[in-house]
Amino acid sequence: MKIRQNVRHWAAKKALTAPVIGQRVNDKLVDLHTGVFLDKADEGHAEARRAHLDDFFDATMDTYVAALDSGFSEAEAREITHVQANFDFYNHGWTEMMEFPADELEDHYDRYADFFERWGITIDDPLGEFRPADGIADAPSTPEKLDDPEHPHAEGGFADDVYVETGDGEVVVGGQDEPDEVDPAEAPGLDSDEAGAD
Repeated sequence: MKIRQNVRHWAAKKALTAPVIGQRVNDKLVDLHTGVFLDKADEGHAEARRAHLDDFFDATMDTYVAALDSGFSEAEAREITHVQANFDFYNHGWTEMMEFPADELEDHYDRYADFFERWGITIDDPLGEFRPADGIADAPSTPEKLDDPEHPHAEGGFADDVYVETGDGEVVVGGQDEPDEVDPAEAPGLDSDEAGAD
């Protein structure tokens, strides 16, 4: 999959794994991800999916931290959560929201199979053990789209590794090295005063 990586991603990583400020960054990242993907939803379906996406992305923040704890790079940990989301989109027939074509689902699963199996994550159960005890909100599916899926926002051909597009537009296989100095104040949802509590 091709994803972006900039200072805000590194700051979010630092903030998410810190006490006190982590929850605020978590909530902001959930809002951001829900907004981005609802903008890709077919007109008329977005609001019906909002609560589901909020709950789903909140659960994937735990996946992200678990992936970091397992030794994955920032880019890989973030890609894992995007793969989970694309499994969920596929299961609901929300093909217009997918970031890679449906025929690459198994390729993306296989790359992280050890991690996914450890946490009970499958294409059919994208959250596995990260599913909250009280579940997540339901949303209507559009299964008819699976018969002839259209992926206007998908980029195929990036299933063999994580591809990171830098701020300069360069594509780096495997991601970038973490900067020496990362200020959590750059994370979404924080300002410099809040970050100072870290």
